[in-house]
Amino acid sequence: MRIPLSVVATLAVILPAAAEDPSAVLQVFEKNCVECHGKGEKVKGDVDLMAIRSGSDLSQDPELLKSIIDAIDFEEMPPEDEPQLEPDVRAAFLADLKGLLRESLAETKVYPRTPIRRMNRFQYNNAVVDLFRLNREVFSLPEKMMREHDGYFQPATGRVPDVVKVGSRPLGKSQLIEPRLAGVAPFPQDLRAEHGFDNQADHLSMSPLLMEAFLRLGQSITESDDFNPKTVGHWKSLFAPPAGSGNAEQETRRRLRVFLTMAFRRPVEEDVLDRYAGFLSERLEAGVRYDDAVAELAAAVIASPRFLYLYDRGTAGKGTVTVDHFELASRMSFFLWGSIPDNELLDLAGKGELGNPDVLSKQIDRMLADRRLKRFCDSFPTQWLQLERIVSSTPSREKYPDFYFSAYRNSMHMMIEPLLLFETVLIENRPITELIDPGFSYRSGQLEKAYGKLSISKGGWNLKQGGVQALSFTRLPVRDRRNGGVITNAAVMTMTSGPERSQPITRGAWVATVIFNNPPNPPPADVPPLEENHAEEEKPLTLRERLAMHRERADCRGCHEKIDPLGFALENYNAIGRWRDDYENGREVDVSDTLFRKHRFASVIEFKDAILAEKDRFTRGLAGHMLSFALARELGAADQPALDRIAAATAADDYRMKTLIREVILSEPFRSKTLVKAENTEH
Repeated sequence: MRIPLSVVATLAVILPAAAEDPSAVLQVFEKNCVECHGKGEKVKGDVDLMAIRSGSDLSQDPELLKSIIDAIDFEEMPPEDEPQLEPDVRAAFLADLKGLLRESLAETKVYPRTPIRRMNRFQYNNAVVDLFRLNREVFSLPEKMMREHDGYFQPATGRVPDVVKVGSRPLGKSQLIEPRLAGVAPFPQDLRAEHGFDNQADHLSMSPLLMEAFLRLGQSITESDDFNPKTVGHWKSLFAPPAGSGNAEQETRRRLRVFLTMAFRRPVEEDVLDRYAGFLSERLEAGVRYDDAVAELAAAVIASPRFLYLYDRGTAGKGTVTVDHFELASRMSFFLWGSIPDNELLDLAGKGELGNPDVLSKQIDRMLADRRLKRFCDSFPTQWLQLERIVSSTPSREKYPDFYFSAYRNSMHMMIEPLLLFETVLIENRPITELIDPGFSYRSGQLEKAYGKLSISKGGWNLKQGGVQALSFTRLPVRDRRNGGVITNAAVMTMTSGPERSQPITRGAWVATVIFNNPPNPPPADVPPLEENHAEEEKPLTLRERLAMHRERADCRGCHEKIDPLGFALENYNAIGRWRDDYENGREVDVSDTLFRKHRFASVIEFKDAILAEKDRFTRGLAGHMLSFALARELGAADQPALDRIAAATAADDYRMKTLIREVILSEPFRSKTLVKAENTEH
């Protein structure tokens, strides 16, 4: 439940005194609020303040408390046209509210449950590749926005080369096709959840038709002509007939135990092993060749619910408990590698050692140094930054002809810049603040040309263009701070614009959602479109002036106060990310405003400074995105204290990216689950 802004405004003003005199809260409710939020047939916003009889009532509703804390913390309440809280009062009020939330959660901490769900398409591909040690992909994955061509991604080295060769999705799906299994067609791409990711559990259901598709998919994988001893790394240890004169049946059973344990991410039960071993024996007795019989069995395994479904095991009891070692191994591997745990993780889980702090720390280090970390970079940053929107961006050819060149678009170069920045910050373990204001950027020759005034090289660097399929990007120093970062880059500026002009509302909503993890509410359905300038106007209005008229609606004002400063701060970038000082009508671009009602800025550089002044807020926002991605669910009130601890630990280590990731894994929500009742989730 999201509490209406008007209610939060009232609470913000009167609650500081609640600790001393809770009855004062009820008096103000009775005098100012309950006419709309408690009395009558319709309770506005579905919030009944008449139900709050004492101060303790608030502590019994953690989600309501979280909503109040967010509104106060982000300086959204009280509204701009109402009396404001003094800074010391606001700080004390926030501390009290957070303390109240902690007390509430200490009594009954209930984490949102991650529903049982299937692997998404990206995870399925990776899991099959790892299970069989394939030296190719199962099928093409156009959701991977960027492909490396020169093997630059070597996290163990702690360094990204100065020149890299990459591919880009807008060049076409065929450009991203790596060596893959012939004859294997994937099921449809899993879409990203609104303000979320494509691994969110509540979006990954399994219909009967999809189950049949998985069955056919499993068969097509093991029946592919490319599924053979040259491509399958585990061929000799699984598909080749046991050698020697020993007990072949015993050796086959040993092989199946290892294979099924890895596929099902925990030791296989004897009765399950018996069924698979019995099936294999029947096929061999029927005259089927050994490798073909094992291939049939393998096809059944990768279509089994035990392989396809991700879930927490049901155990007797109720309340919040620590996940077992095998669940922890799966959470870690699907978070960082987008796949099943490897043998080392499973062996440690089997010994009951993975949860040991020293062992867990070493495993995090190992996983962060493994090349499989590329899968994290292929999924998290593209979705966090919402870069899929650049693929469908279509700037006007008449107004922005430079966006289009030959048969291609600049978007294929644009999207690479923020992705390479993210990978560099991760591999080199740089502070996450460099995502906002870095001292370097990766640019291709075409991208440098597209930036015009904001080109970095200024002709002083010989930038190789690369071919159509492999684009060459060079690491350049950023001396003009209008350049670089995940906000002020051409990709984000283009995808948050319309065909004809920039859209500050869209840009502001993007910044609020992506950078601060504070998405605005959807606009009312009856909001009219913004009127454009007309040539006959005596004095054409600026975009800011037209939006000022637009936000006069009472139901629009609250959100616009929140997102407009974030969007107008970026108005010097036109619809394809080029710098401008004036609009087409000759009016000067005005970006001045205030961030969170306390950081004045008059330029995009000062806007970056304002964000950096709130770097702890950015750190917490990124931690929230990452924890949600890791747990495959939306976060709730119970997760908030953990986010505070993750952000504080990251800040204490100079805001290092790997520290943020480490703290996500070490957090209580990542290592816990809430039991509702004893249940059976075995398949």
